[in-house]
Amino acid sequence: MEVEQVTDLMEDMADQDNIPSNVSSLLDDAIEELQEEDKDLSVRVNTASSILDQISNDPNIRQHTRTEIWNLASKVESLD
Repeated sequence: MEVEQVTDLMEDMADQDNIPSNVSSLLDDAIEELQEEDKDLSVRVNTASSILDQISNDPNIRQHTRTEIWNLASKVESLD
């Protein structure tokens, strides 16, 4: 899977109506991080993974959302 494919999935999730605004904002941050081509890919992946981990640890998100975040995190980690 390529960076563009993963960021597209993240954008789709961020645009869902049932996603809290703080989660959407953090997903946007992770997308921006992955798209910064002036940084090494491993740095971008680690930073985006950290952001997704922060989202998954939010006690206020629904379990379904948490599972989707874990799936995204797995895809991000496979980029490295």
